[in-house]
Amino acid sequence: MKALVWHGKEDIRCDAVTDPRIEDPRDAIVRVTSCAICGSDLHLFHNFIPAMLPGDIMGHEMMGEVVEVGSGVNGQLKKGERIVIPFTIICGECEQCRRGNFSVCETTNRKKHLAEKVFGHPTAGLFGYTHLTGGYPGGQAEYVRVPFADKTHIKVPEGLSDEQVLFLGDILPTGWQAAVQCDIQPDDTVAIWGCGPVGQMAIRSAILLGAAQVIAIDRLPERLDMAEAAGAVTINFDEESVIERLNELTDGKGPEKCIDAVGMESYVSPWQPDTIYDRAKQMLMLESDRPHVLREMIYVCRPAGVISVPGVYGGLIDKFPMGLAMNKGLTFRMGQTHVNRWTDDLLRRIEEGQIDPSFVITHTARLEDGPEMYKVFRDKQDSCVKVVLKP
Repeated sequence: MKALVWHGKEDIRCDAVTDPRIEDPRDAIVRVTSCAICGSDLHLFHNFIPAMLPGDIMGHEMMGEVVEVGSGVNGQLKKGERIVIPFTIICGECEQCRRGNFSVCETTNRKKHLAEKVFGHPTAGLFGYTHLTGGYPGGQAEYVRVPFADKTHIKVPEGLSDEQVLFLGDILPTGWQAAVQCDIQPDDTVAIWGCGPVGQMAIRSAILLGAAQVIAIDRLPERLDMAEAAGAVTINFDEESVIERLNELTDGKGPEKCIDAVGMESYVSPWQPDTIYDRAKQMLMLESDRPHVLREMIYVCRPAGVISVPGVYGGLIDKFPMGLAMNKGLTFRMGQTHVNRWTDDLLRRIEEGQIDPSFVITHTARLEDGPEMYKVFRDKQDSCVKVVLKP
């Protein structure tokens, strides 16, 4: 089969690889009908996340048709069914899964020894996302093996297109969880840094959850236009001070809730010296992540506010203003997404027309065009916000 394969920094190729097969009774094989390039895939593309190996298959946002099931799936899936595949692989049985903490499933990381050395404790297995999370082949491919398939799936109702439901596997529940973590109250202002795909979903989630005001921060006109279309007030940080504008919009009090939908690769700006400092330290391998957004959020957030972090961080950050955060009494909530905790509710909202996640798609291409589309997505060429690939 064909698949997008990691060969090193900024080197993704469409290769012929061995077809997946059933390896465990709880496995299923899925023919991928749609997959997507995610912002966190770019962290792998840039080699900022450790433990990728040449030959690893990329991708964790995918869906398709079940073509084979193992004997242990026990009727939970049948051949021919359409499913979305969550990026978090879950057993559904361990203590964390029973609590709904699916992204820290205690069972599915098949390389726990690596995760324990880095994280202290293993987290869940993830598709296409380094050997720290199990080294599972991803879904930017014609076929994918789904381990623990009796639990790791979302069934697609008839009448819904791939484009409507594909993002249930990652960016929609990620944006939703980011907003839910804020415990939004009716009079809250929610400020969201980053208007990429996850940021767009967080914007719409905060509005659905009843925020009084949602403020979206980015520099790209097409992303800001998309945010404004949803009902957000926008700030272009290339043209105005984020801190001054947020204080204007909140009568000097600051937003109660702040969401970091950027993560470890904050934009490097000549007008923001700390971003240049971070990039220099990163190039010298003295720091792995660029935390400008976190610093800015801590500074501007209203005392006793909440900071929610769906953006991916991979390692160490520098000049983190812990004193500000402690003295302002800020609450931090973060983590990989507990996808299946949210998908029943979100699927219902899609069916009822409350949200149609397909709005974020700007580019659709063949799987073979994936290596070039990674560059288009990285460089934001042709107003690119989200790429869907069709194997």
